[in-house]
Amino acid sequence: MTNLNQPSTEPALLRSEGGTSVSPDILSAAGSIPSSCLHGIFRAAEARERQTGEAVVKLHVGEPYYTPTDDVAEAFVAAVRRGETRYMGIEGHVDLREAIVEKLRDDNGIDTTASRVLVTPGSCQGLFSLLKTLAEPGAEILLPELHWPVHLQQALLAGFRPVLYPLGPDFRPDPEVIAAAATPRTKVLLINSPANPTGVVLDAAEIGALLGLARGRGWHVISDEAYEHFCYDREHLSVASLERDLPVDERIVHSVFTFSKSFAMTGYRLGYVALANDRAADVMKVVQEANIIGTSTPVQHAGIAALKSRADAAAANRKAVQRNRDVALSALARAGLLRELPAGGWYAMLDVARTGLDAETFALRLLESKGVAVVPGNGFAMRPTLDEQGRIVSHDYAPWARSLIRIAFCVDPAQLETGVRLLLDFVDECV
Repeated sequence: MTNLNQPSTEPALLRSEGGTSVSPDILSAAGSIPSSCLHGIFRAAEARERQTGEAVVKLHVGEPYYTPTDDVAEAFVAAVRRGETRYMGIEGHVDLREAIVEKLRDDNGIDTTASRVLVTPGSCQGLFSLLKTLAEPGAEILLPELHWPVHLQQALLAGFRPVLYPLGPDFRPDPEVIAAAATPRTKVLLINSPANPTGVVLDAAEIGALLGLARGRGWHVISDEAYEHFCYDREHLSVASLERDLPVDERIVHSVFTFSKSFAMTGYRLGYVALANDRAADVMKVVQEANIIGTSTPVQHAGIAALKSRADAAAANRKAVQRNRDVALSALARAGLLRELPAGGWYAMLDVARTGLDAETFALRLLESKGVAVVPGNGFAMRPTLDEQGRIVSHDYAPWARSLIRIAFCVDPAQLETGVRLLLDFVDECV
């Protein structure tokens, strides 16, 4: 067994020791943005596999163990064989957009039209284009202190100045706290329910309060609903559904969705954005024109097929992940590492403070001694300091996140149960 007192052979892959200052000679604002904690653990896990020749139990990555239905692959291949591989318009295939409009109406309660839906190569790219659509010099965006690192990276790349607001003890947002954090420069509030990394699912009262705050302050709302079909204790509520009775030009909620989670189409790279109003849709079309030209044509045919069978596929995939949650994560709750089972999403935040190790040390030693990869939670709580040009001049991490780690429970059930068992063994060895 690895001696846990020995120094790591690859310490730079994970460790960030409190905070970091950025050289004044950085090339650009983008050059000042650090890589996320997610990529650090990716590299560390890959390095261990190369060194040992043994497979790592991967609980650090949100890659589902289930696969797309056969009709998705068949539609993709058929499109290629028909020669439908040419450029597609920046808005996306009209048949796909019309199918999305139907899905949004029937499943999400969102009233929209194909002219306000843009197909994107993954929801991540859609989020970035949407942020560029809404960005203004000096504008601020409200993000929770515990956030998906890509949300923060994208906001910075788009030119926003992030304002991080604290969450409650159960990781839930408080509208009064958010209002106190805002300034006259605030322009956007980002809502992520079910949330990555916390698994929090907001109820109708909470969403209504957040939307009311944004409307009263004149903000845009970005609703990231990547995990819409993975709610285990209550039904998912789309923020934009609360605006369906308003005139289109008065709506403020822009909704972002993906095919990656519900349909296991992670490598296909397919998502879509439902813009709140026509003006925003027109601006985002320009952003997309300058950014991607268009989304892959064969992939869009795969998306059409996925939406046709969405009800059965999404329900089956939700049950599979919920079964993982109920079976494997209960042991973590009994051990006192998890306050409660996540209400939604694919991830759980564990508190390993009882081991006496900080999150980065815990993750590194767990990987070295047990071959299990998890993500240090402090990387989800980075706090950047920006200069006048929007470059990060230094950053640190919220101190309350120093003992948190994130695990993914969408993985193969056997791998998950093995990983949880080894993690608990490691905890017992530390205390």
